[in-house]
Amino acid sequence: MSEILIDNDISIETIQDGFRKQFPFLKLIFYKTAHETAAGSQPKDEIDSTLTIGEVRSKDSEGHISINGHKKVSTLETEFREHYGLNVQVFRKSRKIWLQTTATDSWTLTEQNERGKEASID
Repeated sequence: MSEILIDNDISIETIQDGFRKQFPFLKLIFYKTAHETAAGSQPKDEIDSTLTIGEVRSKDSEGHISINGHKKVSTLETEFREHYGLNVQVFRKSRKIWLQTTATDSWTLTEQNERGKEASID
């Protein structure tokens, strides 16, 4: 289990890198608006990863978010939104493309990562 620090000075890219180190077949994308349950986010709403958290969030709270393999995708996305005012979507690698995990948000991060690993073997 690990934690990612969420504060005004950290860049989105730093958070994404920390997440990717733990789950190499998943990635986090940050968006301007929240997505509906089981719905995808629009590419036009994607936030530039070089921006800092302070530049994009709607809630001014700092702390650590727990990232572990037993956590469901939907739980992680909800925690980012409710605790830190950040809209995120988890993507899973599938061969050469990245898929939004909208239909499988009830899966754990480990399940998603394992599926991404299996789908990326040629």
